[in-house]
Amino acid sequence: MPKVFSCLFAVLSLLLLLSPPTLEARSPKVQLGIDVLVDNQFDLIRDKRVGLLTHPAGVDRHSRSTVEILYHASAVNLVALFGPEHGIYGDEAASVPVDDRIDHRTGLPVYSLYGRYRKPTPAMLRGLDVMVIDLQDVGVRSYTFVSAMRLTIEACFENGVEVVVLDRPNPLGGLKVDGPPLDREWRSYVGAYHVPYVHGLTIGELARISVSRRNWLEIPDEVRREGRLHVVRMRGWRRDMRWEDTGLEWIPTSPFVPTVEAAEGYAMTGLGAQIGGFQHGIGTQYPFRHIRFRGQPLEAVERELRRANIPGVQFRRTTARTSAGTPVEGFYVEISDWERFRPTELSFHMMRIACRLRGDNPFAAASANDRDLFNKHVGSTAWWDALVQHGPNVNVEYFIHHWEQQSERFKQAAQRYWLYSHP
Repeated sequence: MPKVFSCLFAVLSLLLLLSPPTLEARSPKVQLGIDVLVDNQFDLIRDKRVGLLTHPAGVDRHSRSTVEILYHASAVNLVALFGPEHGIYGDEAASVPVDDRIDHRTGLPVYSLYGRYRKPTPAMLRGLDVMVIDLQDVGVRSYTFVSAMRLTIEACFENGVEVVVLDRPNPLGGLKVDGPPLDREWRSYVGAYHVPYVHGLTIGELARISVSRRNWLEIPDEVRREGRLHVVRMRGWRRDMRWEDTGLEWIPTSPFVPTVEAAEGYAMTGLGAQIGGFQHGIGTQYPFRHIRFRGQPLEAVERELRRANIPGVQFRRTTARTSAGTPVEGFYVEISDWERFRPTELSFHMMRIACRLRGDNPFAAASANDRDLFNKHVGSTAWWDALVQHGPNVNVEYFIHHWEQQSERFKQAAQRYWLYSHP
């Protein structure tokens, strides 16, 4: 054999030997609910008229859109799409109503659940046999996608439509349960479930617990009991997994959550920047991870942050840039110890620090609208009252300890609804 062909044969043989493990290494460890539905040949929705509630992060493990998968499947009759906040393509701004429209890719009607209606109407559901829900949550109570799911389940149960939830990982894992539970008076679209602020459930588990428990859905008990919910479980996901353990690509769930780091940061700083003066990186390349305080020198802010001695986090001075290219000095919040890390703790210290740095109490001076919006997110009247009364001297540690005990009780009670094991 000529030398050149001998060399070529050797190279090809080596590539063949290397290819299987290389391809395997690139394949995500976790099969999502949509992947399992496909593997099961669409058994739950085959030959049925299907509606789909989803958004850009509704993809399979190879980042193919669930819309496209169901639309092109010969066994599936996809007849309508439903979009949450930001729309099905994620190109709508936060808190901005979205209109109904025709999807330019499929020609199907898209009903907005963040416009004139937030709950599907009987007219929207007419002719549907089953509603498929494929939404990527971030593991935090105030994220509106789980609220869209709750209202959709209610409407489907009321109108005799089956519900199939395609499950997805919780990016905060399945073991972190943290922060205040929701007082009933603050139940709203940014607080739809009576769970701790970080709930430790997948979106499928959250659906299961809401359907199983009385008064979690705002429908009569007999309607709830007769409703049909199916959760398509993932394969390969464990409760101790962080997102990087899954091998999955992170698809932005909303404009301000473009990365999994932002998803983690949402739980860490989202509450702490609502009132008081802290900013948390929105509009920079580090949303929810880059904190600063308006009008205060970095040294003063750093001193207060370090004095709080928050376990599991560190603060690194960083220059972020706004979308216009303007440099912004502040602190990048790093998770230094995942086991000790309590996701919401930083936010409550930020509120106390805001009172100290300002020299007044911005919470006591808040308008009624700001107070109500704050409490709808945080969920705890007791915390608000203590913060208004004590300002910079509020006992954060007492509340953290109290919520930790409540979270542990919730976690124990929620285990009966878990779909995935803890090694």
